Amino acid sequence: MGKTDNNKIIISGAREHNLKNIDLKIPKNKLVVFTGVSGSGKSSLAFDTIYNEGQRRYMESFGAYARQFIGDMERPEVDKITGLSPVISIEQKTTNKNPRSTVGTVTEVYDFLRLLYARIGEAYSYNTGKKMVKFSEEEIVENIFEKYPNEKIVLLAPVVRGRKGHYRELFEDIRKRGYVKARIDGEIAELKPNMQLDRYKIHDIEIVIDRLQVVENMRLRISQGVQQSLKLGKDLMFILLHDSAKLVQYSRLLVCEDTGISYEEPSPNSFSFNSPYGACPHCKGLGEVFAINLDILLPDKKLSVKKGGIAALGEERSASVFQQIVLFARRNKISLDIPIEKLSEKELDLLLYGDGDASRSIEVNADDDTVPQTYTGVYEGIIPMLKRWFSSSGSSDYLREWTQRFMDLKSCPVCEGQRLKKESLWFKINKKNISELGKLNLDKLAAWFTDIEKRLSEKQNTIAKDILKEIRERLDFLLNVGLNYLSLDRPTRTLSGGESQRIRLATQIGSQLQGITYILDEPSIGLHQRDNHKLISSLENLRDIGNSILVVEHDKDIMLASDYLVDIGPRAGVHGGEIVVSGTPKEVMKADTETAQYLNGKKTMAVEKEKREGNGKFIEIKGASGNNLKNLHVKFPLGKLIVVTGVSGSGKSTLVNETLYPILSQYCYKSKTNPLKYKSVNGLEHIDKVIEIDQSPIGRTPRSNPATYCGFFTDIRALFASLPESKIRGYTAGRFSFNVKGGRCDVCEGAGTRVIEMNFLPDVYVHCEKCNGKRYNRETLEIRYKGKSISDVLNMTVDDAVEFFQAIPSLYRKIKVLQDVGLGYITLGQSAVTLSGGEAQRVKLGTELSKKDTGKTFYILDEPTTGLHFSDIVLLMNVLNKLVNRGNTVLIIEHNMDVIKSADHIIDIGPEGGDGGGEIIFEGTPEEMIKIKKGYTARFLKAEMKH
Repeated sequence: MGKTDNNKIIISGAREHNLKNIDLKIPKNKLVVFTGVSGSGKSSLAFDTIYNEGQRRYMESFGAYARQFIGDMERPEVDKITGLSPVISIEQKTTNKNPRSTVGTVTEVYDFLRLLYARIGEAYSYNTGKKMVKFSEEEIVENIFEKYPNEKIVLLAPVVRGRKGHYRELFEDIRKRGYVKARIDGEIAELKPNMQLDRYKIHDIEIVIDRLQVVENMRLRISQGVQQSLKLGKDLMFILLHDSAKLVQYSRLLVCEDTGISYEEPSPNSFSFNSPYGACPHCKGLGEVFAINLDILLPDKKLSVKKGGIAALGEERSASVFQQIVLFARRNKISLDIPIEKLSEKELDLLLYGDGDASRSIEVNADDDTVPQTYTGVYEGIIPMLKRWFSSSGSSDYLREWTQRFMDLKSCPVCEGQRLKKESLWFKINKKNISELGKLNLDKLAAWFTDIEKRLSEKQNTIAKDILKEIRERLDFLLNVGLNYLSLDRPTRTLSGGESQRIRLATQIGSQLQGITYILDEPSIGLHQRDNHKLISSLENLRDIGNSILVVEHDKDIMLASDYLVDIGPRAGVHGGEIVVSGTPKEVMKADTETAQYLNGKKTMAVEKEKREGNGKFIEIKGASGNNLKNLHVKFPLGKLIVVTGVSGSGKSTLVNETLYPILSQYCYKSKTNPLKYKSVNGLEHIDKVIEIDQSPIGRTPRSNPATYCGFFTDIRALFASLPESKIRGYTAGRFSFNVKGGRCDVCEGAGTRVIEMNFLPDVYVHCEKCNGKRYNRETLEIRYKGKSISDVLNMTVDDAVEFFQAIPSLYRKIKVLQDVGLGYITLGQSAVTLSGGEAQRVKLGTELSKKDTGKTFYILDEPTTGLHFSDIVLLMNVLNKLVNRGNTVLIIEHNMDVIKSADHIIDIGPEGGDGGGEIIFEGTPEEMIKIKKGYTARFLKAEMKH
């Protein structure tokens, strides 16, 4: 082995999944891109071979004691890998769904902001808005000499403030300490034995520490008196001016001079919405609370209460709650027989909220045996009752879910969605509190921090110097991966796979590790062509500090920017798994492979020249103003292929996924998902079905697979149950289910794998030792159709299954659609957890295609080209065009230029992301779009259509 091999990762005999015993030398400390058609084996090589081997080696570095809890990781199917440095994988699948997780907490920027506010934030009174003050002992003494020279003063230590009690023990304790006087409720009195106050009245008590004159020779005595006052008054003290009876307050805490309210000394936890020290007590730091929705509670105000006008009560019956309301209404002279809309506002309020008078109980005589014959209780009102059932720890899950039907998530009324206590929100730096900074787009936040030093005092600058450096660095990394439109308070559960992956990429760049092998899964997802160069420069930056970057990618720009390109193929599944060509991008482009032909321009995606006119009907939304949308009026022409495009964060998902889809879903299925704000919608009567096909997994456990998700596994089980051998043995279709006892393996319970719980690491799945991953017991596997057992059928690829089931039209049709969407290489029983986002989306697309469409269906797809090679996009577009040709409408959110130029109608949103977006730049055909000069998409489309 030559010296040059020291600079390479050398893989020998990789056979994981469909890899055909491949050997490969990858240069170290370079940007290496793996590409090839979907399912060719890119992920098998990058993640299942290289990453898993790196992980296994890491596990082996643990001591024997630790390994006994973890177990041994299975070695990937590879003869040898040399030259591998520690590996870090940055995938798309790990978006955090926790409502407490935000962009700020994940990137640690918010943690540094909390530290910054705790150390240099200035406190303001929430009553007056004035700056709070606090004093050291020395400052208090100096202030007294400055303000009250030669005056007679009394030093007081407050021990009771506005509380009831007789305080006999307190007075006795004060006397024992040697103090003879106290100021009680504004009057100075001498302390006497057995002295006590009226226990039912509210009292203020201050100990008289000293009485003296503010002159220079008394400085030491005043200083000692101040020290003692603060000690007994717990950091608070008063001085009483002898002549005017005026009380002056001093505190080592932050205090409002006008109103006397004080704040505790802030700590970083005071600004954390995940800590009880900082979280808003009403919403517990979530920023949202469940509130009763009166539109759901009173669905039809033309009905009377007795006819079911209050949905939570239903129609009149003998239940005790209804009996209470009847008696309560009778006592308050409210009619339950007239429509709710005819009740006065006061009468309806009484029914919904009660009268709040616990002293007035009502007696119920019920005929029903289930209710006591006499019942005495207080009528609390429908809404307080529902709230009690929802929040009570004693309520069952069913009762809580039932109550939640009448509720909506609303912004918390106390903190107004800011998640923090009001005291925390009144600490400010340069007139902004921490929540206001959290709402700024990252580019605006970075600009705010640019010259912040000029607006801080010298002391603040000294303290904040290192914190500001950390914040700026992290913000720069986030901006460099094209996330300038996000804000720190954006919940991570609302991020796309590509966004969360780029956030983790920015975090890794920020950690400045060296000598690492990073493996990334399509980081360009969700990124507009305009921002691609930012991502590429970030990857190059990570490479230049001394790391190897391995990227699984289909994006042309990233392929051409790589140092080394590996094309895996030639086709998918069993027809792939070979290195077709590898080398620098220039070397690869000289080859005659499919990827090379698309890169060098010999092949392009065919664009349908005849544009469809549609059916002349529209769905029109007016006044859409959710998130960053600026009061949009949008027309969606039906019977066309519509593409919504625009830079990342411009408002595409807000318009389509959060406004249009919920409107259509409510219309077609009475769904409860509420759309974001809009004024009106027209044309809904022209559709009868809406189908959203996103990239969320088809299942979260290894039990879920394409055969069960698409529904044709039921037909396969019925086929096996109808075989003569099954009938002789009395086997039904249930025998061939791996989710039902009987036919499945009893060790792994039909999963084919066993879960090893890792406690502090992700769970590991290992093959079941009894059935060896076949899921079924021996007797079930003896039943064969055309020589194949039920387990063999699950292990078939879609391509093989299409051939195998050709004689059974109903099954053939359902499996064939998976082949049509380019999934011929996946197996019928492939675990859902191993499918990429793009594959899961195409399984869903295939499932929908296998159903009968009405010609009035509205399909919504969010970036369906994710994970697709150029040739696969051609397949996908053929399928989508078929749908449109049948009269349906297909709407795609997309950045891919090949898809955009195939559209019948383009809606371009922008011009920028975040606050700089939310406007319609263009509506019309691709041919019309290239004539306009506004917007980034038009510029890139023009360049694309020249090729």
